[in-house]
Amino acid sequence: MTAPTDVRGPTPHAGPQPVHAALSAQPLDLAAHVAAVQHTRAGAVATFVGQVRDHDPSVTGEVTALEYSAHPDAPAVLERLASTAAAHDGVLGLAVSHRVGRLEVGEPAIVVAVATAHRELAFTVCRDLVECVKAELPVWKRELLADGSHVWVGSA
Repeated sequence: MTAPTDVRGPTPHAGPQPVHAALSAQPLDLAAHVAAVQHTRAGAVATFVGQVRDHDPSVTGEVTALEYSAHPDAPAVLERLASTAAAHDGVLGLAVSHRVGRLEVGEPAIVVAVATAHRELAFTVCRDLVECVKAELPVWKRELLADGSHVWVGSA
C-alpha cells in the first residue's frame, strides 16, 4: 500500500482505485490525498483536515502541542475502516491518514479525501469515516500545556 503522502501529483484513473490508509510520523499533505483519489468519473472530492488547536474545552490551560501514540494494531484498524467506507456504492477513491508523534498547533492530525460522482455521497462518506476513526482507531493523545503539564485524552 502506498501512503497518500508518497503520491506525486494528480493522475486521473478510469478504473477502481485502491484505498489509501496510513499512520504517519511525517506531516500530512492534503493535496497528496486529493491526488490519490483522482478519478475520471469523480464530480466531487470531499476533504477533511483535523488540526491541532491551542485549546481543549475540557482542559484548563493553553495547548501548545499534542503527542499521538498508536497501538500496534492501529494501521490494520485504519485500513479496515477505510476499506469499509470505500465499499459504499459510488465511492471512486478514498485516502485517509492519521499522524503519530508530536504535532504543533496548526498541524494536521488527520486528513481524509473521498471521491464520488456527486457531492452528497462524498460528504457523507467523508464525515462518517472521520467519526469512525475518532471512535475506533486505537490512537491516544497527550495534550502538552503551556504551563509544562500534560493531559492524556482517550481515543483521538
